Amino acid sequence: MGYQVVAMLDQDWEQVSQIYLEGIATGQATFETTAPAWQQWQSAHLPFARLVARDGDLIRGWAALSPVSSRTAYVGVAETSVYVAQAHRRKGIARSLLTALINEAEANGIWTLQAVMFAENEASVALHKQCGFREVGRRERISKLNGIWRDTLLLERRSGVVGLQ
Repeated sequence: MGYQVVAMLDQDWEQVSQIYLEGIATGQATFETTAPAWQQWQSAHLPFARLVARDGDLIRGWAALSPVSSRTAYVGVAETSVYVAQAHRRKGIARSLLTALINEAEANGIWTLQAVMFAENEASVALHKQCGFREVGRRERISKLNGIWRDTLLLERRSGVVGLQ
């Protein structure tokens, strides 16, 4: 395997943001056009389940959770982010990160994970479905990226262990 999925450290941000920028450059990963500053990213993501695929000093990919709402009713619902460095894609890293993210989410009381992605991002859609997500909707022309209207798919995964009562 050559890497371990471990907790993200503050000093990983430089590599994590570079991987995020590589995802942005594909035009298939996000509506964002720039990577945020560390403080902004940190405040937008839950404090747990911030993971990296680490190979020594090299970060091959990262995953994290964002709250979907500040309302108490949705405290157990989070949105996934999974990004892999361009040179390390299609090697199982995204699956390792997503699997670990699911485990961390459940260990921290998250009962529903959401994933929002461009409909054309077939690899990400397939990965999420293989990891137990199901498509629950399509948002047509939800926003523009580089002046072009884009659709997104909403996928979700309901925990089999959290929130059953």
